[in-house]
Amino acid sequence: MSITMPTAAVEGIQLTVTPFRSDAVIGTIGLPALLQLVPSPKLEEDKRAMKFSPGSMRRHAEIRSLVQRTLKATQKGRNVAGYARYIASGINGDFGSGWSTPPITLWLADEPGAVSEELIPGSGIRKITLLAGSPVVAIDGETQVTALHELYDDPEQYGTTYQKLGAVRLPFELYWGLSVEDARQIFYDRNVEGVPVAKNLAMSMDQRDFGTQLAHRIAEAVKVEHDGKMIPFSTLVQARKRQLTKTDPELITLSALRVLVITAIYGRTGLALSSATIRTTDLPTTTTAEQVERRLVPLLSTLLTHLYPQLVARTAASAPAVLAGIGIAAHQATDWATTGIPLTDTDLLDLLSGIRWEREARYWDGIAASANSVGVLNFGGGAKDSGGRVADAILYPDTESGSKIRGR
Repeated sequence: MSITMPTAAVEGIQLTVTPFRSDAVIGTIGLPALLQLVPSPKLEEDKRAMKFSPGSMRRHAEIRSLVQRTLKATQKGRNVAGYARYIASGINGDFGSGWSTPPITLWLADEPGAVSEELIPGSGIRKITLLAGSPVVAIDGETQVTALHELYDDPEQYGTTYQKLGAVRLPFELYWGLSVEDARQIFYDRNVEGVPVAKNLAMSMDQRDFGTQLAHRIAEAVKVEHDGKMIPFSTLVQARKRQLTKTDPELITLSALRVLVITAIYGRTGLALSSATIRTTDLPTTTTAEQVERRLVPLLSTLLTHLYPQLVARTAASAPAVLAGIGIAAHQATDWATTGIPLTDTDLLDLLSGIRWEREARYWDGIAASANSVGVLNFGGGAKDSGGRVADAILYPDTESGSKIRGR
């Protein structure tokens, strides 16, 4: 006796999706299913491991190599562990709701095994089935996929559990029926066409960054008279842009204020850290977060109050390079400064009182800015390039640069 075999049975991973074009859909997927669909890129770059891997994985590795960068010995690869720690912390609830990972862009080199009718008429929502062994490659978000593999391989190393990881769902978009050339083009477009966010601006948006936290507290602590009203200085801080225009009502950018904070914490070494994320564990070894906040909030609040007229007049005092130099000088008035001449608050204000803040070449050319042939200043060099020279000019009034910014 024999039975007839099913003619329409399609086995594989089934996903509930919504199309946004005829060859692409969006949806969410459980972490175990994603890791089954997309093998570890790190493993696929291990030639020894690939030698003993199934043919389907070797085929996947070949297709991946056509559209992706390598991980080994690159910044992309070095980012994996940090990304895994970030995701684990988010899953564990350490960040509350304030964390996110971008949707993963997947490319199916074949066609879906099956596509259902609409589950809800008119909604577009369907189920698609991806056949076992179909090559699915992450053409954007591969570092995240690699980090997720690392997490799932050893969750205890990252302080999480299989139970928590099993409950994770990840947003994705999936393309199919594309040529290798089209997949490469999507990779290029996603990584090149977008305008990258400046690192220091991105840092100023990081609410877990200690420098950003302290900058916000200082801005709230300072009260100034503006247009006849007493307002918190924070209302005059531009948090969305890296640079101010003449028509902006704000007086300083958050990224520039953060540079002042970072250099006040670290002194000259803060120049190299102005674009780095600062956690409380990164503070100078002899300090605590409470100690730093207790000293710098009143100190920098006094400085901002002193500089407020210059900021209103949009003088050189608002330039990041100048603020960096002021921060380095302010560092000398902290309890944890280990080099340079110790300063009191009064000493620091005395050093600033005689400075000519006008944006004129005779004061700032070659120190915080460069002048063109007609004497117009450009402060575009930034804190890292010019902050040290500004600090020297502030701290040592009798030097050539110290005399120059004081108009002598």
